Amino acid sequence: MDDLNLLQGLRADAPEPDAARLAALRDRLTSATAATVTPPERRRLWQPLAKRVLLAGTVAAGLAVALPFTRPADQTRPVPAVHTTRPGSVQLLEEAALVAERRPFRKPRPDQWVYTKTKDVQPVNGKTTISEQWMRFDGKGAALIGEDGELQVSDLPQLDPGDDDLTPQQYYDKLAALPTDPYKLLAHVAGDKHWLKPLMEDGVPIPRDPVPRDAQAFSVLTLYLGQGAIMPPKLEATIYRALAKIPAVKVEVGVLDADDRPGIGVYYEPKGQQITTRYFVLDPQTYRLLGQRTVWNRDEYLLGNPKPSARKGSAWLRADLAGGVVDRPGQIP
Repeated sequence: MDDLNLLQGLRADAPEPDAARLAALRDRLTSATAATVTPPERRRLWQPLAKRVLLAGTVAAGLAVALPFTRPADQTRPVPAVHTTRPGSVQLLEEAALVAERRPFRKPRPDQWVYTKTKDVQPVNGKTTISEQWMRFDGKGAALIGEDGELQVSDLPQLDPGDDDLTPQQYYDKLAALPTDPYKLLAHVAGDKHWLKPLMEDGVPIPRDPVPRDAQAFSVLTLYLGQGAIMPPKLEATIYRALAKIPAVKVEVGVLDADDRPGIGVYYEPKGQQITTRYFVLDPQTYRLLGQRTVWNRDEYLLGNPKPSARKGSAWLRADLAGGVVDRPGQIP
């Protein structure tokens, strides 16, 4: 549950990014990148070891509601697969920031509902899961489409903020309180001791492994990036600018999400081969988050098991198919 805690964003003085300006930026980015790569294979994927919050386990029908929240996914056009140089990555993330900070946004009312529709594909058995859920902004209700295709709506008990079970409204308040300067935001997430606290699993603390400051900053910033429907646009822009200041952050164009939509994959690649490479896939036109793609660079073994839990080349995919704020459960933006 600890992994779903949130925090905030800036820059109001940037020029409006009109079509001509964005086209010029794309042209310069493309000309600055010499190496090309083939888009990742369309493999079967699974959900990695990420926490999903289960709310109201004793509420009617054992209703489970998951965060994060996403914005609607816009249609995209195919893009060439291009692995950018570091200057190209910085320039593309700045373009994303220029677009993001001009998005229209209105804080939801307490009685409105946050809607999400996601798709996950697992590599081990190729299983595909589509989830469609609603959660009231003030946390007083939740709904989902059950296996029978019917809408199930339930009231929720009061959540425990001390265990990071925050309502969408409480998450929004945390996001809105974050620094709105990219340097200050980066320093905040890199040094935030909250992310060093043990995870809690059924009341039992599970220690975290220490991670480098840049790795922690990337993980926290991309966690925030996934809170689309309640994300203040200036914070989203600040996140892109903060990511651009992490030396090991790169982008790759032509990365596919779980719905086979090509986008811009933002990823963290420090020196030395990591077990996995995790891409956060952005729409190449709107820079909204399309989904995620995690690829295993080598076999991974867990808990001393001689059989690998994931083999080299396997991957997990997610697609944020739709999302937004609506007035009642069952309504779609």
